[in-house]
Amino acid sequence: MKKKIFRVMTIIYIILLGAVFGASIYAGAVVAPTIFHSELLLSKEILSQYQEGLIMTVNFQKLGFMVNFMVFFVILYEAIKWKTFESDRWTLIATFLVVSSGLLFSSYYIPSVIEMQNGGEVITNSEIFKNTHFASELDFKLFSFATLSLLVLNLKKALR
Repeated sequence: MKKKIFRVMTIIYIILLGAVFGASIYAGAVVAPTIFHSELLLSKEILSQYQEGLIMTVNFQKLGFMVNFMVFFVILYEAIKWKTFESDRWTLIATFLVVSSGLLFSSYYIPSVIEMQNGGEVITNSEIFKNTHFASELDFKLFSFATLSLLVLNLKKALR
């Protein structure tokens, strides 16, 4: 019975990793370029970059909820695997990276960006905002790569 429950949990886990990875790639590769180049779709510039940034922040804020849910599930699932001695070094490293970069993204970078955006357009043109935004992009890329790694590692084990 326990094996069957863990097998179902593994299937849900793999689907969740794939869904969040897909949403991350979609947000970065499709949503962001579309929003930040809205003038190409609308034939003229209707929104300022600041307004486009506000829209993009809402998208990443909502993605942050998915990230937090996945981080919780990753901790739970990988703790069970570790406790039953079914974990390896690479899975633990990927788990650490997913959890740390995911929480950094949703609990530090998103609130920091929102706080700076609340200060107005002048602050979002500052060097500190640009550096924070760049660091959040790097963190999100690390999160996406670590999520893909964890997905591949678990798929490999599940398909044995």
